[in-house]
Amino acid sequence: MSGLIRAILFDAGSVLFGMGDLSIRQRLAERIGVPLAQIDDLVFGSPSAQQATVGELTVDQHWQQVMAALGLPLEMLPDFMAQFWSADVLNIQLADLIRSLRGRYKIGLLSNAWSNMRQVLDERFHVADLFDELIISAEVGLAKPDPRIYRLAVQRLNVQPSETVFIDDMLKNVEAARLEGLHAIQYLDFEQMLAELNPLLEMP
Repeated sequence: MSGLIRAILFDAGSVLFGMGDLSIRQRLAERIGVPLAQIDDLVFGSPSAQQATVGELTVDQHWQQVMAALGLPLEMLPDFMAQFWSADVLNIQLADLIRSLRGRYKIGLLSNAWSNMRQVLDERFHVADLFDELIISAEVGLAKPDPRIYRLAVQRLNVQPSETVFIDDMLKNVEAARLEGLHAIQYLDFEQMLAELNPLLEMP
């Protein structure tokens, strides 16, 4: 596969932002008397989480089901969510890199995310303006590794798959992107990702 790179697609969770201090969520789990692994599974891996990821439930409906499964009153939800999400921090190195790449490359976000992702990017992390296109699974009704979402992403950016680099922390999503003809990098840490990205950007 060869050709000039014209676009770069980034994942959001565990790439653009992710958990900085595990102890914050651990304290929440201890406070309500539920193992943290169980909370994480309800928030990210439950049927309602999967439905919210493809837009079949709103984020509010998903959280209501999480609280019901935990046996907690809805009155606790704002405090619960505030503590749960306060563990997440922006990847400053990556955000700075994206700023440096803007103008030379089309920049997109390709994320399996719920209906409030635009709000999170804009109001919490203040990075929505870093991207030319936001392809969010809940909005388009498709989720990685469905091949159709990669086709949609390159279409939105008006580039060819071979002109695109995709960066994601999950190997299955990276492999699916490669099958669609994109260059793809599994994000393990910033230095490793940059070491794999730079040679692609320097291709003739």
